[in-house]
Amino acid sequence: MSDDDDIQYIKRQRTLHYGSLEESERKRQNAAASEATATTTTKGTPAASGATTTSTGGQLEDIDSDEDYEESTKKTNNSKQAAAPPPTAATLANKIDDDYFDLETEMERDKVALLEEFERKKRARQINVSTDDTEIKSNLRQLNEPICYFGEGPAERRRRLKELLAGLGEHAINKKQYEEEERKQQQREQDQATWYHEGPDSLRIARLWLADYSLPRAKDRLVRARDALEVPSATRAGRMVEMQKKLQSLAPLCSQVGDTRPVSSAAFSTDSTLLLTASWSGLCKLWSVPDCELKQTLRGHASYVGGVALRPGVKADEENVVAMASGGHDGAVKLWGFNNEESIADITGHMPHRVSKVSFHPSGRFLATACYDSSWRLWDLEQKTEVLHQEGHAKPVHCLSYHSDGSVLATGGLDAFGRVWDLRTGRCIMFLEGHLGAVFGVDFSPNGFHIATGSQDNTCKIWDLRRRQPVYTIPAHTNLISDVKYQQECGSFLVTCSYDSTTKIWSNKTWQPLKTLQGHDNKVISVDIAPNSQYIATTSFDRTFKLWSPDS
Repeated sequence: MSDDDDIQYIKRQRTLHYGSLEESERKRQNAAASEATATTTTKGTPAASGATTTSTGGQLEDIDSDEDYEESTKKTNNSKQAAAPPPTAATLANKIDDDYFDLETEMERDKVALLEEFERKKRARQINVSTDDTEIKSNLRQLNEPICYFGEGPAERRRRLKELLAGLGEHAINKKQYEEEERKQQQREQDQATWYHEGPDSLRIARLWLADYSLPRAKDRLVRARDALEVPSATRAGRMVEMQKKLQSLAPLCSQVGDTRPVSSAAFSTDSTLLLTASWSGLCKLWSVPDCELKQTLRGHASYVGGVALRPGVKADEENVVAMASGGHDGAVKLWGFNNEESIADITGHMPHRVSKVSFHPSGRFLATACYDSSWRLWDLEQKTEVLHQEGHAKPVHCLSYHSDGSVLATGGLDAFGRVWDLRTGRCIMFLEGHLGAVFGVDFSPNGFHIATGSQDNTCKIWDLRRRQPVYTIPAHTNLISDVKYQQECGSFLVTCSYDSTTKIWSNKTWQPLKTLQGHDNKVISVDIAPNSQYIATTSFDRTFKLWSPDS
């Protein structure tokens, strides 16, 4: 048997000791110091170390016993401990490796997280949530959360909503709704905010001209109003009685078949000797007054014509001068002259939207058009250009009327609202709100501060421009009011026409009915009063127009 067979190798089991971090660090440092000392001794004095040495032939000469190994280890450790003082707590804290962490801090964090979870679940149990699945989905949508997960039922969805509300707060849905309403309100305010941009030179020229034209006229009107106040009350009462008798004696002077289709509009000339009518056939005709003889036929519209106007200050013998205007359903606006059946010029820009009404400025320089694209436009006939394209109505603009001074213009739309615009600045200075239906007629009183509007709600409202509010509502007809007109001389009476086939005359001060004009067989579309107050013209669906005059 060889010497190698007598040697038995026993594998030592590593024993793990758990304790504080300070004790573990101390043991680790002692072991590291022992290994370093043993290595140094082995290299320096191999005979005195007591370690295993080999001969030149590679055979083992001496092997230390376990007791000798343990004693040498103890001696080494004791000498190391005696040489180096024990480390302090600060030193250990600085030498702690990143592999170690504070158990107490982590436990505190876990406790806090568990408490928060318990509190959240407690709040979730206390929150009342509807059992209606549709309402739950709506609430989830308001919270910007998915309304449904894959495999999620109504109960799970309700539980998820509770948990969300427990984290966000019980009133999170109400806050979201409030924020959404605030955002919509701000958006509406931004949409309704007035904004301005720099206009062309043509608009500046037109506004300066309008200011120079309207201010002297306003001054003259105020002078006439002061003079009228100096007239004795008995004289004013006598004039009123005489005017009422004259109106109550109104009778049909002439009834003329205007066309083969309904006659849609009529307008008197400035000298009250001519009457221009428009028809759904597309023809416009010029008639003499009072004998109602056809003077001229205007051909050119491809669809029915909605509104016509005669330009003030143009004589009947002038040729190649714009004297009349008409607007068609197809958006075509044509300018006509006397003694010429073809149009002098065409105004484009409205197509394909309907042009319902046209009106000349008191000066005759400008033409206003009401269009069904929810806007109205102002055209300068001298500069031959569009100087203003004004938006503001939510629905089509159907009617318009100039102030007698020429400074402002009133419009009425199918949105049941009216607006008063200052032509010199472009601003809306008054909002006419009160009708329950579309506004089909609007007109200014010659006094300068009263406005009459006729609506689909069968009423006629009187507005005061000074107070910026309605002052009276006339329950005028049993059907919608299609047009309204003031007497042009002094505004002593008001005329309204309606789809109930009647035309009514109302006093200016008390708004009492003075006369009802009956004679049309169908709906009355429009009405106009001659500037000399001697005639009233009405047009109807029965394809006729009628002239009304006091009995001689």
